[in-house]
Amino acid sequence: MGARTPRPGVPVRGSESGRPVMAALDLLGRRWTMRILWELSQAPAGFRELQRRCERMASSVLSTRLDELTGARLLTLHGDGYHLTPLGQELVEALSPLDAWSRRWARETDTGTAED
Repeated sequence: MGARTPRPGVPVRGSESGRPVMAALDLLGRRWTMRILWELSQAPAGFRELQRRCERMASSVLSTRLDELTGARLLTLHGDGYHLTPLGQELVEALSPLDAWSRRWARETDTGTAED
């Protein structure tokens, strides 16, 4: 049986406190989670389209992540595919300063481009 979807108030990896920020970091730190959120922030997508956009990640991993993100109320499934919920959109917006910082970091360390 796989790990449970992190939830505020419940102990998660690396924290027994159940603090909401620790639950959020646990969820966001799972493999492919950030990529799925990014892709869906660009446009809704069905399972196969999302799998294609995510470089053909294993269907079992995609299914697990979609279940977790839906359970966390960050995604919802409509007839035309998965969409970010308002809470999911708010999360993507909240990550914008981290994206800006990472671009500055890449420029200053000369290890990447500002466009990555």
